[in-house]
Amino acid sequence: MKYTTPVTMLVTGALACGCMWLPPAHAAVPAGATLKVCADPGYLPYSDRDGKGFENAIARFVAGKLGAKLDYVWGNTRGHGGFSEYLARNLDNGRCDVVIDMPYGNEEELTTNPYYVSSYVFVFKKGKGYDLRSLDSPELRKLKVGYESETPIETGLQLRGMVLKARPFDVGGNSGTSPRSVLDAVQNGSIDVMITWQPSIGAFLKDYPELTTVTVPNSRATGSPEMYSFPMSMAVRKNDQALKTRLDALIKAHTPQLQAILQRHGVEMAGTDTAGGVGDTAGL
Repeated sequence: MKYTTPVTMLVTGALACGCMWLPPAHAAVPAGATLKVCADPGYLPYSDRDGKGFENAIARFVAGKLGAKLDYVWGNTRGHGGFSEYLARNLDNGRCDVVIDMPYGNEEELTTNPYYVSSYVFVFKKGKGYDLRSLDSPELRKLKVGYESETPIETGLQLRGMVLKARPFDVGGNSGTSPRSVLDAVQNGSIDVMITWQPSIGAFLKDYPELTTVTVPNSRATGSPEMYSFPMSMAVRKNDQALKTRLDALIKAHTPQLQAILQRHGVEMAGTDTAGGVGDTAGL
């Protein structure tokens, strides 16, 4: 699992621990209590101890609306066993209450209703005139392509016989490489086009004014559905229905505010309805 691209969880679907034990259920966080948020202490643009990440900003908003004190349980999401092991050690073991950013419908935990949808994107230099509309764009085969390994993009390139000529980047894996590295590769010309998860680079793009992005659309051109846009949720332990219910109500009431926070951190929305929450995700 790569934390910079949490949608990888929809592809791997594997649990790090082979047990079915769950800690005893507890009541939803009551007003005035402490909301314990699982977070990485040093992995921007998601979270850090200084509170600069978009997950930090969402956590502050959620705790405030719940009338709860915000506390963090810090853990390296990129260590041995990856994100699944991180969940097992922290959320499943009851050390913390909620994960701020998780693919909707993930089977490892109990996910809330989604509060935003985002997508993988092509990243390239402005003025190049590349005609990139999908992974099937003929021009893509003529360029030096980079991609995040172990993601839906890698699978899409494999289906098209393009993965051997492309360069994989281990972003967010055990190496702990910053998502800035994929932007640096485009900036210095070692890669013509990078394909990456937009929320992982959105906050950094302001530092790369020569670069632009184009959304990678979902595709069925190869005969099977390919998903590159994903609805994203919060997540609690599987038996914490009470907290999920409170978070679902908060999301329903405050989706525009939550999305505004994300947009201030450079996260681009896709397939959303800011008037009434996340739009229809059935086609994603």
